[in-house]
Order: sequence, then C-alpha cells, then structure tokens
Amino acid sequence: MIWNLNIKLLPHWRADGPWEATIAVDASSTLEWLHHAIQRAVAFDNDHLYELFIARTPRSRERIRFDDEDGGLYEHSIESLFPLPTDRRLYYLFDYGDHWVFQISRTRHQPYEPEPGVEYPVVLSERGQRPEQYPMIED
Repeated sequence: MIWNLNIKLLPHWRADGPWEATIAVDASSTLEWLHHAIQRAVAFDNDHLYELFIARTPRSRERIRFDDEDGGLYEHSIESLFPLPTDRRLYYLFDYGDHWVFQISRTRHQPYEPEPGVEYPVVLSERGQRPEQYPMIED
C-alpha cells in the first residue's frame, strides 16, 4: 500500500525558514529506504550518518532508535512503526555534526494501491524554502 507522509524540517540554524514536504511511499519499504526518500525530497548529499527514532520530543533521552549499528534500518518497515505509541513522534536525524532533524508523520489520506507506471517515492507537495545542506558562506 502507498502511504502519504509529511516530512517537516525542525528549526535549524542553516535553514532560511520552515520547510516541509508530503511524499508518497510504499509502506512496506525499509527505514533505510525512507532515509533515501527523504534525502531525495530535501536534495541533500547522502554523505553522513543518520538514524530514525521514536520519542516524545526531538531532544528526549528516552528513545527507540533505528540505526546502522542495530540493523534496525534494514529490518523494520515503515508500516511496522505505526501506529506510534501515545505521545510519541517519529524523527529522522541526519548528520550528527550539523544535526538536521525532521519530524515524520502520516497524513490523514487513506492508504491506496500503487498507480501503474509510477516509481515511488513521489514528492506530492512542498512548502517553504528547501534548506541548503552546504550553503555558500561569504567572507
């Protein structure tokens, strides 16, 4: 089934303002695949470590982590995480140095069958200024 996910960049010192996108994804895909889908949507270079985690807030110490060390990125599907526990959200952390954090949520749109000939993920909409991963710094 295809799910629509909302990907929202949380405030970041390099971002010129808010940014979010709605993407259509195959819900049975792995979390590693979700990482690649977000990378494509935000147009970042895939050149840093990352993790996904479930927590109350992006700064919560109590987390359920999915990363390269525990194999969780390759073993868990997107649909296996939902519904999320009460008062918890799904986050994607990219680049431990620059600390880009995105909140991921399902939209209210009902799951649907893949459309023939469409290659998922698909960016359905985008709002705000897409952040630059490596903006030009003036002297």
